[in-house]
Amino acid sequence: MLVRSPPARRSLSLHRLGSIRRPQFVAGHPPLHSFHTSSRRLLTSRITPRRRSLSQDAHASGPVFQRSLATAMSDPLPSTYVHPLPYSRISDLRPFDPSSPLLLKDQDDPYPRSKMNSQGVPGGVDEMLSVLDACLQVGKLDRAAIVLDRLSNINLLPGHELIALHNQYLRAAIDKAFEEPDSEWAQSLHKWYELHIKGKGIPQTSETIACMLKVSLLSAQGTRLERLVARYMDMMPGDAIYQVLSEDDILSQQDVGTIANIYQPASDLLDDWELPQDEEPQLPVTEVSPTQPADISEPKPERDDTPQVMAVQQKGLGLKTLRRVLSFFSKIDGQDISQLPYAERREIQARLEQDCVDAAINRWREENRALMKMGLNTTLSTNALNSQLYEWQYALERRLEEEFALFGESEARERKNEEDQDRCLYAPFLRQSNPERLAAVTIMSVLNALSSAGADKGIQLSTLLSHLSKAIEEDIRYLIRHKLSDPKVKKKTRKPPPVVQLPANAEKSNIIAAPVYETKTWPVLIKTKVGVALLSALMDTAKVNVVREHPKTKALVSQRQPAMAHTQIHRKGKKVGLVMPNKFLVELLKREPRGDFLARHLPMLVEPEPWTKFDKGGFIEFPAQLVRVKHGEKDQRIYAEAAMERGDMEQVSKGLDVLGRTRWRINRPVFDVMLEAWNSGEEVANIPPLDPQIPLPPEPEASDNPWQRREWIRAVKAVENQKSGLHSERCFMNFQLEIARAFKDQTFYFPHNMDFRGRAYPIPTYLNHMGADHVRGMLCFASGKELGENGLRWLKVHLANVFGYDKASLKERESFAIDHLDDIYDSVTKPLTGKRWWLQAEDAWQCLATCFELKAALDSPDPTKYVSHLPVHQDGTCNGLQHYAALGGDLWGAQQVNLEPGDRPADVYSAVAELVKKSIAQDLKTDNIFAKAIDGKITRKVVKQTVMTNVYGVTFIGAKAQVLKQLDAAYPNLQQETGIPATLLSSYIATKIFKGLSSMFRGAHDIQYWLGECAGRVCRALTPEQIDRLANGEAITKTPKHSVSRNKKPKRTASDILSQLRSTIIWTTPLRMPVVQPYRKGGVRVINTSMQDLNLQVPERSDPVNRRKQLQAFPPNFIHSLDASHMLLSALECDELGLSFAAVHDSFWTHASDIDVMNRVLRDCFIKIHSDDVIGRLLSEFEARYKGSVYLTKIERGTPVEAKIAAHRRRNNLSLKAELLLEHKRQRLLMSPDPEEVKQGREMVTAASIYEEMSASQPLSTIDEMNRVGLGNIPDAETTKSTETTPSEEHENDDELSVASGSDQAEAILDSEDVEHLKNMLDTNCFEITLKGNSKKIVQKGKSAAPGLNVWLPLTFPEVPKKGDFDVSRLKESQYFFS
Repeated sequence: MLVRSPPARRSLSLHRLGSIRRPQFVAGHPPLHSFHTSSRRLLTSRITPRRRSLSQDAHASGPVFQRSLATAMSDPLPSTYVHPLPYSRISDLRPFDPSSPLLLKDQDDPYPRSKMNSQGVPGGVDEMLSVLDACLQVGKLDRAAIVLDRLSNINLLPGHELIALHNQYLRAAIDKAFEEPDSEWAQSLHKWYELHIKGKGIPQTSETIACMLKVSLLSAQGTRLERLVARYMDMMPGDAIYQVLSEDDILSQQDVGTIANIYQPASDLLDDWELPQDEEPQLPVTEVSPTQPADISEPKPERDDTPQVMAVQQKGLGLKTLRRVLSFFSKIDGQDISQLPYAERREIQARLEQDCVDAAINRWREENRALMKMGLNTTLSTNALNSQLYEWQYALERRLEEEFALFGESEARERKNEEDQDRCLYAPFLRQSNPERLAAVTIMSVLNALSSAGADKGIQLSTLLSHLSKAIEEDIRYLIRHKLSDPKVKKKTRKPPPVVQLPANAEKSNIIAAPVYETKTWPVLIKTKVGVALLSALMDTAKVNVVREHPKTKALVSQRQPAMAHTQIHRKGKKVGLVMPNKFLVELLKREPRGDFLARHLPMLVEPEPWTKFDKGGFIEFPAQLVRVKHGEKDQRIYAEAAMERGDMEQVSKGLDVLGRTRWRINRPVFDVMLEAWNSGEEVANIPPLDPQIPLPPEPEASDNPWQRREWIRAVKAVENQKSGLHSERCFMNFQLEIARAFKDQTFYFPHNMDFRGRAYPIPTYLNHMGADHVRGMLCFASGKELGENGLRWLKVHLANVFGYDKASLKERESFAIDHLDDIYDSVTKPLTGKRWWLQAEDAWQCLATCFELKAALDSPDPTKYVSHLPVHQDGTCNGLQHYAALGGDLWGAQQVNLEPGDRPADVYSAVAELVKKSIAQDLKTDNIFAKAIDGKITRKVVKQTVMTNVYGVTFIGAKAQVLKQLDAAYPNLQQETGIPATLLSSYIATKIFKGLSSMFRGAHDIQYWLGECAGRVCRALTPEQIDRLANGEAITKTPKHSVSRNKKPKRTASDILSQLRSTIIWTTPLRMPVVQPYRKGGVRVINTSMQDLNLQVPERSDPVNRRKQLQAFPPNFIHSLDASHMLLSALECDELGLSFAAVHDSFWTHASDIDVMNRVLRDCFIKIHSDDVIGRLLSEFEARYKGSVYLTKIERGTPVEAKIAAHRRRNNLSLKAELLLEHKRQRLLMSPDPEEVKQGREMVTAASIYEEMSASQPLSTIDEMNRVGLGNIPDAETTKSTETTPSEEHENDDELSVASGSDQAEAILDSEDVEHLKNMLDTNCFEITLKGNSKKIVQKGKSAAPGLNVWLPLTFPEVPKKGDFDVSRLKESQYFFS
């Protein structure tokens, strides 16, 4: 029973009580994910009371500030951080001290994971924390108490972390007491406090005492209340009373008055507290009356004659969802929401972002009812999926209701079986939602995952579970946020922790202490169990109505079949679980696009929220993350959050804000033409035809060669795939046109975030300026600017650029537009019925948009006064090579990419194409069959993609695929005409391209190798902290599944030590954003489920790095981070100058009249970045970041230094571990300030000292790996076979079975001089080669060298390649740098 305490005998006014509260700079109640850094003062020492004035500085009057874990290192690096100098503009580069970069404190290994106990509590600490949080969210305090008790008993968490968890438990109990009063609740909490907090000696905080006082005030009165208040207040060490009274989210002002009335020391201290003499008068609260909602129906809008978008035949599931979401816009046709007050626009935006799950349920229900009214049985008489989804929803909802009823039974059962234990695990998470909502989200996410993966191929069970659990987790977090935003709930909800304000003169620490456990997201065990529970329920209840013709009677037979089934297959020697949809469901999914979650991916109607935190910015209701990180990649988030708190990422976040503030509109004339072309069903520009006429190849005779039939089947599948691809493309365009039609009268915005390298991307998925040509063509700036003389000129140049005439001089491009004025006017007046000249353009829809703009300007009375809204582009010349040329100072390379001034634009792609042609001409003289086949077919387009991506780390295999794609597009019958497989010809051309690049960009090649070599050494290094733990005998490897006796140390092997190579590549961009490469070798964890045992990769920060991926991805990722910095810096300066700015990576957009200004900005920002010694600064950062590390390298066999080290090793019988510890000791002695110790270190003999004594150069340990991705490098056949796609490439190779043929053998001897043997093999399949035994062995170019000798060396880095003579400041004079 809740009892209110009696009125205070001596009252304190509310104003006075409000004035005595002391400012709080630490969290009032930290959320679960931040409990480990709670800076509450533990009540363990007595503080001498003293009188203070409230008017003193807030920092002095608050609780004593303690160093957080981020700075409380026993031996932090000496800080030489240079504080930023005063800067006048946000676009000025901030000073950065590379000797003091952000450093993540070396992580201790996770606590050992135990088994689930008999009460259904998981054994991992992260899992227990997540379950505890979920139990507190749903008010299951009995389960929360069991979890908290186990956390206390395992003795793994320190006291300050445990008390934070107890405080949350006490808060939740108080909240529940208001909702569900219980006569015994107070007594149980007093008992909990005595047994689990005070009895176990856990240090308490002011929050703990405040909670117990609140319990006492609510449940007791009279003398019992006085005893309880006195008892708890007596535990306070003097002045710490004020910390308790300052817990204003726990104790109300009335509570404080009651406590002061009962407890005399508190009353005396409050009376003794001085009020400020000159108290600042409170500003009167001005109550602004809500603006009357604008009557958007008055004045009545003009009738909208925009035709409807002809829907693709897709049964309307996703399309109807989209149209339902966009139906709001149909009510306001002709009205621009941007004219409404901001508050109303924000409310409309929030409505658009509102949850779409309820809308989906309502739609399914309405369609089901409509069919029932028509007298149709939806389960038997219809083939449309959307009419059956409500049946799925209803059945799954009933099933989940039954499951919810079993939760309590499983939790209460004393002897729990596996099913009960699973329920105890996922019950608190599912309770945060409801069966209806869970059923809808499950159905939508499963269908979306099946469709995205290719419904006919099925989907891997682990992938589907990951997709489903992610959707469920995001939906539940949305419900929690929505609940917290409810004013009724908000009053009782604990406030979030305010930010700790540091004094102005406080030194910023460069040390980050990361949490051992990630509790911001559900652990993989929780996700898997939740996903399996929902997926198995769906598979049991979801049925489809299959109608087939009876083979004999020809009558239609209807049958209810499971919608999907679970099976297992063997793939690469492993059992893989698959979920296979019913064939009938596959047919429906191919026809119906997925549109259920589109509402969250639309453009915004108000300016995006500015980025203020890692997860606060962009959308209003559904803020995304500032940096796109995949699940499990924790380092990047930790570094980014720390940099945000330090203010290091101010320029990055504000640059993204600038991109998001750009105002956009639909280009109505272009959209009208596009809509007419779409509804015609014809193929126009990049719009695929409605009914593509692709003939099937003739079927060969049965008696013909079986290999021909196999080729025919492959050709038929290719035709079917092509038709399916065109249909999917048309469905996607259907979505885009529907969104564009809805937004045709609106001003809208694209919020942006970025990937881990800093490259910016718009968050809205379907309609944004990074889309294909048709999307870019129908977008324009909402604000316009007069052209002026220069603007009119640039508009003409832009027309030539989008047409494809972009390699001529600027004057020639301007003349191109003037020479085609008749074509321009014809394209505008009769775009689909005239000469259709605009369709010949490289970017047809953007060309048409420019034609409309140019004609309108020329037809105006004064073209220079015409207000233009068209974005005009300035594109870089292979921007990656531009950065490489500037880094290396390569004069010849700078000329090829327009860094050096010139009369005409240089074209590196054409230059490489010419080199390839010359090389082919030389091969023609030797009667080379490949040269004959490809002669005259080399164009700029064939080589462009390979040249462009080579600098970004494309492998030789990737280059072959790129060339093959271009050859297939330009010459679809190439193999029939030449008799040589196109794959062989693509290999031949890729070889020529790589050789041309190697000769053209020597400096870039050296920089690439230097970056790769640095990465290779870092990835083979151990940090001083790791070596110290190894020297002290502490476990540095992950704890095995079976526990190890504490008295028995596990045996350390070489593989154990090598598994500790965890150092990843980290660097800081010029805009001070930390970049962390995420490539690690994730560990595998076996999770038992009711469907099957799953082997899941669980990425952890303690996983060893994937060295090959790290070093191969570093050069391209580093260049990406530079071009991203250049773009964001340019965005900031353009915004300062009042320019509208948009960007697609290295293509920058603004108004035509502002092109000259933007060009100056682009050049200045590029010079700003490269005027600094970028590579030298990177080297200094590496030396500071990896200081004291020791790395493992190989010494070449047969060399004098190798012989001496081997002899030393034999004499001393040293193991790999012993040599490591010995070298670590030597390095420590050499760095000692004691001369005696330095002398002792110099006298020590180790492998590294022998190496240094013989003055051997540091071995290049990454040559093999870098050969695969080096600029212009061609790997040998064996390397090519083993090479995989680098991490920088988006798509992985399809895992398909294929049959080897003679062309595979032929490719292996592509460089062979035996042309006759090659000709014979082209017409021979692999079976015939093996049968006849005439396979010619290919002579290896060289024997594989013996493995080198492993040696531990101090981590140093190679000398930076010598910079060339190019002066980057000359860029100011280059008019074709971006043009």
